[in-house]
Parts: sequence; C-alpha cells; structure tokens
Amino acid sequence: MAQVKVKKLKELAATAICGNDISSSCLYVSALSILYAGQYAWIALLMVAAILFLYRKIYGEVVGAIPLNGGAYNALLNTTSKSTASLAATLTLLSYIATAVISASEAMHYVNSLWGSLPVIIATILLLAFFMGLTIYGIGESSKVAVVIFITHLVSLTILALLSFLFIANNGLGVLFENYQTPVKGTLLTALFFGFSAAMLGISGFESSSNYVEEQAPGVFPKTLRNMWIVVTIFNPLMAFLALALIKIPNVEGNKEALLSFMGNIAGGKWLAVLISVDAALVLSGAVLTSYVGVTGLIERMTLDRVMPQFLLKKNNRGSSYRIIFMFFLLCVSILLITKGLLTALAGVYTVSFLSVMVLFAIGNALLKIKRSKLPRPEKASWPAILIAAAAVILAIIGNALMRPKILIVFFQYFIPTILVVVIMLKRTIILRLTLSLIRYLFEPIRKFVLNTNKNILETIERINSQEFVFFSKDDDVATLNKVMLYIKENEQTNRLKIVNVLEDKEKVDDKFLSDLDVLNREYPQIEIEFVPIKGKFGPKLVKELSKKWNIPINFMFIGSPGDRFPYKVEELGGVRLII
Repeated sequence: MAQVKVKKLKELAATAICGNDISSSCLYVSALSILYAGQYAWIALLMVAAILFLYRKIYGEVVGAIPLNGGAYNALLNTTSKSTASLAATLTLLSYIATAVISASEAMHYVNSLWGSLPVIIATILLLAFFMGLTIYGIGESSKVAVVIFITHLVSLTILALLSFLFIANNGLGVLFENYQTPVKGTLLTALFFGFSAAMLGISGFESSSNYVEEQAPGVFPKTLRNMWIVVTIFNPLMAFLALALIKIPNVEGNKEALLSFMGNIAGGKWLAVLISVDAALVLSGAVLTSYVGVTGLIERMTLDRVMPQFLLKKNNRGSSYRIIFMFFLLCVSILLITKGLLTALAGVYTVSFLSVMVLFAIGNALLKIKRSKLPRPEKASWPAILIAAAAVILAIIGNALMRPKILIVFFQYFIPTILVVVIMLKRTIILRLTLSLIRYLFEPIRKFVLNTNKNILETIERINSQEFVFFSKDDDVATLNKVMLYIKENEQTNRLKIVNVLEDKEKVDDKFLSDLDVLNREYPQIEIEFVPIKGKFGPKLVKELSKKWNIPINFMFIGSPGDRFPYKVEELGGVRLII
C-alpha cells in the first residue's frame, strides 16, 4: 500500500491545537490565583508569563536540535537513558489523560448550566468519542475545528474585556479599590507564592506543541510557542485584573467554577454570560482535541522506540494511528466511569504530572547542552534561564502540594500503575527471563521426577521384554513355527526367542528349516529370533543344563505336543510348557 502523504500544519492550525488548551486556562486560573493571591493575582499571573517566556527558549532549543515528536520524552531519550525518558513519557501521558477527562467533563458542565437536563457523564463520553473520531479522520481536519474554536474563544474574551472596560468606565473603580483594601492571607510574599503556584496551571498546553512537531511545517513550532505566550501574557493577567475590578474578592469563592461567565453577566448581562458559557464549552472541548493530538505523537514516538507494543503503529488510509487514539479514548472513559464523574482528585494528578513534565524538559535542555553541545540548533536558552525556569516550576509543585497535600497521594495512585506498565514494557525481556527461571526453579523437581519415572518405567519394560524364551523345535514347518510366534506375541512379554534344534549324531539342519526361519524374521521384526542348533539328545537332562547355562527358567521353555513315541512324560521335563 502506498504511504499516505500527510499535509503539514501551518502556523494558525498548529497554534490552535495547543492554543485551545492553554488559552482555556483563563476560565479557571483567574479564580484560583485570586483565591490565593487576592488583589495581587494579576501580578502572580504576570510572573507565570515571565517564566513561560524563559520556557520559549528552552523548548525552542531542544526541539530545534531534535525536531521529533515526544516532547520531554524525546529530550531525555537523546540525552539520558530510555528508562529516564519513559518517566517523562508517563507523566506526560497522565497529564493528557487528566486534561482530556477534566476538560470534557467541565465542558459538559458548562452546557449543563445552560441546559439543565443534560446527562453530564453520557455527554462527556460522547464528546470524547466525537474528538476520537475527528482525530482518526485526520489531523488536518481536526485542526480546522481547532481553528474555529480558537478564534471564537479569542473573540469572546476580547468582547468580555471590552465590555468589562466599558462597565468600569461607566461605574468607576470602587470595587477594585475596595479589593485592594482587603488584607491578603499571610504576607505579601506568601500570597504571591501560592498565587503563582496556582497560576502555573495556566500554562498547561504549552508542552503539547512539542509532541506533534513532526506534523508541523518547517519553522512553525517556535511560532506556536510565541503565539501561546502572547495569549497567556495578555488574557490571563487581564481577566484576573478585570475580575478584581468587577467582583469583590469574597464573592469570587462562590463563583470560582464559572468566574468569567459571572463577569460577563455583570459587564454585559445575560447574553454575555451565555456567550462565555458557550465559549467555555467549546474551548474546553478544544483542549480535549489537544490531548488526542499530543498523546498520539507521544505514543507513536514511544512505540517506534519499542517502549509500547508495535501493533499501536498501525495507521488508516488517512495516516492516523487509530489504535493509539482508540486506546486513549477507552482509557479516558474508564477513568471517567471509575471516578463516577467526580474529578476533583484527578485535578491533582494533572497538576503534579504537568508541572513535573515542565521540570524534566528543563533538565533535558541542560543535558542537551552538556552531552550534545555540537548538535546544531536554531536558538539557545541561557543557563540562568534554564535554572530559573526549573526552580520556579519546582516551587510551583511545592506550593500546590502545600495548598492541597492530598494531591500527592492521589497522584501516586495513578502514577504507580502507569509507570509499572511502562517498566514492564521496557524490561519485558528481563521479566520473561526471570519468569522462565522461576518456572524452571518451581518445576525442575517435577521435571526430574517425570524423567526419572519415565526412565525407570522404560528400564522395567526393557527388563521385562529382555527375558528370553526357548522353543525346542524338531522338523517343524513354517506354519507350526508361525503358531509359536503368534502364541508368544499374544501371551508373553518378550522380544527375544531362542529356537533350539537338538541334533543327534550325523543329523544336519534342513535348509528348508533355515529358509522358514528367515521368513519368521521378516514377519516378526519386533522379536529377535536366535537359532541354536545343539548336538545331543533331547530330554530332562538337556533341559536342565540349558536352563542353568542360559539362566532361563524351565517354565519359559516350550515344546510342541509330543506324540505317542515321545520317551518322557511331560512332568519329567521339569515344567516345560506345551504351546501347540
């Protein structure tokens, strides 16, 4: 089959796919930062934008030097070991799962706020299924939907901002001044620290572009980073500032789930609140698409490196890895059903995994400088930028852990099973060898017992069959000899027979008799026939002598039925048997 040529994504399409995820953050990060930093929330969000600016160079250097799908996994794979890289991949995968499930569920909760009879869990599954189908249909088609959602979202935020400014112009800055009189929790430093930690969730999606860089046209990737940074730098602090100018801080807590919709209701009325709710549902749905596209690029890369099963590489005629996409859908649905739609705990998984990926990417950049210094790259991040960026994200992880200590427990509940699957795939040959060794250890005694038993049985059979029998023949024809052979075959357990011909003086073996013996040898190859001509006279004395000489009991010696002229009685022969 001819390989399908997939059209590369241009700047707008590539930006829209990851941009929907990162730009949707203003729907929740404004409220989160206000809850922790109060009136200084917009400053905390500007601090996040500053850190994200440093990460533009970090991502630009790593992906510019190694422009392959996989993000942090690819960075560490080319600078450390596959095991270390797989740690980053596991965290990225958890981040995508959490993003997809939470975003889809939150999108349907927004729709439910407009249409109360909507079954949220079923609608969430249908939304996940829709974007699964869209991604399988092709990234080009997916990007068109992403572009529509992205532009709609930016337009909606712009309308909200303009009407909020107009409302402030007409009603003054009284609410903002009142909020600035509200004392912050703790000191200004702790408020900014916790506000910054909460606000760092607002850059989720920034890492996604590096997971599908191979699907982007040349030169597009750094532009996606720039565009995402611009969106986050403008809208996230702006929305927090406008929220502080429109809503008193104590009222933020009660409206944190849909703060921007509440702002819209204040600034423009019910229609604007509905517009923001619809926009929220759309852009959160777009974040689901980001997860599908990002995870496909990541798992493809891992599968090519034999970290994942090779059957996942199968593509359809549109060039989509439909098996990866379908498996991701099943994983998301299973987590949604297991949690019964209560995804608060999953937010902790998303927090720790996403921020950990950012730290690992900075580490990957540092290792790239040290270990791959000669590798050409279009841009470079400075050492101070790398250290500051990594330290800031580590502080954000610590801050989130201090704010919500239980998130680490929940994170490890998801992380440990996932990393175990990856470790099993990485070490499968070692595990198989250990399994084989264990099986051998457990079953070797049984195997030896079976072999010894088999050997003993065979030896017993051989010993039984090796017992020789004797038939005394006198001028018997082939028919008589055949009867003897049939008798032995059917009644005795042996494969050895001596046919003894006792010859008196001057008697010779008849040639015909020898010819008959050849016939018997061919007819009964399983029985070894030995012809023994003996000079002497048949009688009890000869029988006893031969029995002693050959160590064959007399009852294993046969004769045909004697005639009237036979000089001995049968009992005189000591037990010789009559078989004919």
